[in-house]
Amino acid sequence: MRRIVQFVAALALTMSGVAAVAADNGVARGEYLVRFGGCNDCHTPGYFLGKPDSSRFLGGSDVGFVLPGMGTFVGPNLTPDDETGLGKWNRDQIITAIQTGVRPDGRILAPIMPWRAFAGLTKSDAGAIADYLKSLPPVSHNVQGPFGPGDKPPVPRMMVVFPAGNDQRNH
Repeated sequence: MRRIVQFVAALALTMSGVAAVAADNGVARGEYLVRFGGCNDCHTPGYFLGKPDSSRFLGGSDVGFVLPGMGTFVGPNLTPDDETGLGKWNRDQIITAIQTGVRPDGRILAPIMPWRAFAGLTKSDAGAIADYLKSLPPVSHNVQGPFGPGDKPPVPRMMVVFPAGNDQRNH
């Protein structure tokens, strides 16, 4: 009987170790996908100004995108900060936003967010991204915006310009 108890205990320890390695591998995969996908470009302060602030990696941009007729959108804080980031979002809500462009409150993400491209991610990859984002150190950075078409945003802006006769707002 003692050998059975020892075997079960050893098996449980091994399985918990396997689960921990799998979780670590998922987070590592998520980091790879986030970096490969360029999430840091739009979501890290200083990136568009040529001086990315690595201490606030994915903590939200300080530069907005002006979309003609729609307004200005600034890449939000993707860290797990409860007040200014994704801290109150659960894993499934992050996956849904990544793959469908819908936030937990029902709002649609800014059109500049390439969720349509990310819709093709496997659930496993989208989950790895969510796990990675949840593993980041929280950054307290309240990103300004979005701003309507008539607003004067107090942030540097990049303008998206469509060729004449090729208005992409309805696509």
